[in-house]
Amino acid sequence: MKTIAILGSTGSIGTQTLDVVRQHKDDFRVSALSAGNNIELLERQIREFHPMLVSVGTEEKAKELRVLTADMQIEVTYGMEGLLAVATQSEPDILVTAVVGMMGIRPTMAAIRAGKDIALANKETLVTAGHLIMPMAKEYGVKILPVDSEHSAIFQSWHGERACGNAIDKILLTASGGPFRGKKRKDLETVTLEDALHHPNWSMGRKITVDSATMVNKGLEVMEAKWLFGVDLDQIQVVVHPQSVIHSMVQYADGAVIAQLGTPDMRLPIQYALYYPERKYLNEERLDFYRLATLTFEQPDMETFQGLKLAVEAMKKGGNMPTVFNAANERAVALFLDQKIRFLEIAELIGESMADAAFIENPDLEDILATEQAVYERIAKVVAVNGSI
Repeated sequence: MKTIAILGSTGSIGTQTLDVVRQHKDDFRVSALSAGNNIELLERQIREFHPMLVSVGTEEKAKELRVLTADMQIEVTYGMEGLLAVATQSEPDILVTAVVGMMGIRPTMAAIRAGKDIALANKETLVTAGHLIMPMAKEYGVKILPVDSEHSAIFQSWHGERACGNAIDKILLTASGGPFRGKKRKDLETVTLEDALHHPNWSMGRKITVDSATMVNKGLEVMEAKWLFGVDLDQIQVVVHPQSVIHSMVQYADGAVIAQLGTPDMRLPIQYALYYPERKYLNEERLDFYRLATLTFEQPDMETFQGLKLAVEAMKKGGNMPTVFNAANERAVALFLDQKIRFLEIAELIGESMADAAFIENPDLEDILATEQAVYERIAKVVAVNGSI
C-alpha cells in the first residue's frame, strides 16, 4: 500500500486524485490533506479518507474545522506552516502538489528534502523555480512525476526511449486552443467571464480555465516542459489540436514521433503518476477510433493570444522574468474573475509588469518571492489609482 499526501485536496486535481484513491482503496492510504477555505468539502474528505493531519488556509478556518471534527483523532493546522507540515509528514511516499500558484514552491522543496516523490500539478513551482527544484530533486534522489496531461503524455512517450538513452529531438506540446480558438483580437474585446469559463473539452478550476482561454496556460506549460525534460526552448513546439485526443508528442532524431492519446480525463495522468511505473485499470471512457472523425492541427496565433507570446519572451530572458510573468498573470486573472478588468487586459497587465520589473539573472528562493511581492504591489498601486489598469 502506498501512502499519499495531497496539497489542494478540494480543488479540481485534488478531488480527482481522491477519485483515483476511491477506485483503488486497497492500494492507497491518505495520511494528510490541505485545502484553502472549502471546509464543508474538506470535512467530507476527512470522514471518508481518515487522514492524520489536515491544513487549511487561515487560523479561523482551522478553528471551524476543529469544531466540525471534534469527534475524530486528527491534527488541524493552517497557513504556510500547515502546508510545510503536510509536505514533510513522515508517512507519505508521494506528495501530490495540486495547489494553485507560487505557494507551492516552499512545500515542494521541503518535501524533496524529506525524500518524498512529487506528483506535480503545481506548474508555477517549475515555471518560477525550476532551476532550483530540478537539481534539488536529483541531489535527493526524488522523482518529479508530471500530472499535467501534456507533460504526462511527454513523460509516457519518452519512457521506453529514455531507458535506451534516446534523447528528445523535439517536444510537440498540444493545446486545445481554448474557447476562443480561431478568433482575432477584435473578436475578444467584448468577451465575458462566462465566455472565458466555457472550455470546449476540459473540466478545470476557474483560474486554469481562464489561463487556457488566454493561452497563458500553454506558455506556463512550455516553461515547465523545459525544466522537466531538460530541453532547450527551441526544442518545444506548441501545436493546436482542438479535439484534445493527442495529449502531446515526442519527436526523435530519426524523425519518428511517439504520441500519447486518450480521452480528456485528468484521472489518467494522476493515476499514472501515483502508480508509476505500473499501469492499473482506470474506470473511464475509452477512445473509440471508429467514432473519431478527424484529428486536426494548427499553428498557435501568438498575435491574438499574446499571453503565449509573452511567456516565450519571459523564458528566453530567463532569470526572474518567468516569476514576473506568472505573478502578473495570477493577479490579472484574479481581477478578471472579479470582473474588474477586461479579458484582453490580462495580457496587457502581464506585458507592462515585465517591462517595469527589475531583472535578476540568477534568482534564489528569496529573490523569487521578493519578485512576486513586488509585482503584486505594483499591480495593487495601478488598480488603486485607476480602479482598473
